[in-house]
Formats: sequence, C-alpha cells, structure tokens
Amino acid sequence: MSDEREILFTVELDDQRVPKTIRWQAADAPGEGHQSCEAFLISLWDSQQKSTLRIDLWTKEMQIDHMNAFFFQTLMTMADTFQNATGNKDVAEDMRNFSREFARKVELPAEK
Repeated sequence: MSDEREILFTVELDDQRVPKTIRWQAADAPGEGHQSCEAFLISLWDSQQKSTLRIDLWTKEMQIDHMNAFFFQTLMTMADTFQNATGNKDVAEDMRNFSREFARKVELPAEK
C-alpha cells in the first residue's frame, strides 16, 4: 500500500508580481493549517533531462540579515544531506567550511 503526502505553497503577489506573502501547509507540518514564511528554495532533480529545476522566492519584507542566516543554514543543511546521500564526509566538510566562510563574510553573528 502506498502512502502520499502533499505540500502546498500559496504565494500572494503585489501588482508588480513580487511576493507579498508566502504560506505553506503539509499534513506532517507542525501546527495546523497554513504556516507563514518569508522565503523558500526548492530544487527538483529531473533525471530525464539530467538537470535541476528550481523555485526561489522571498517576500519583499525579507530582511538581508535574515536572508544571510537563511542561506547559511541552508548551506549547512545541504552539506548534511550530501553526506547522508553519498557518504562523502570529506566533500561535506568542505561544504561546511565554505558555509562558515560565507557566514564570516556576511558578518553573520556566531550561532549558539
């Protein structure tokens, strides 16, 4: 028996088609109903085309320091995912080192 899950994104656009609000919901999400967010990145692998499809959206209210933290945390998570998927600890650590250098260059406060 197969099991399906759905993730729904709702993006409200202003008159210039810039995202004003972003909401998402998923059956397994914490809380019920739509959750608000200021940005999301989605990457999808198309094995037939051997290419990545992506959707990158953020609201016009997204602050630069929040974007810096969002990218740092995403890069660190990508390193973990890469290590889990490939078993390649050395390259994953290189990715983490890059992420820490990124955080230093954007003057991101040290994470506690």
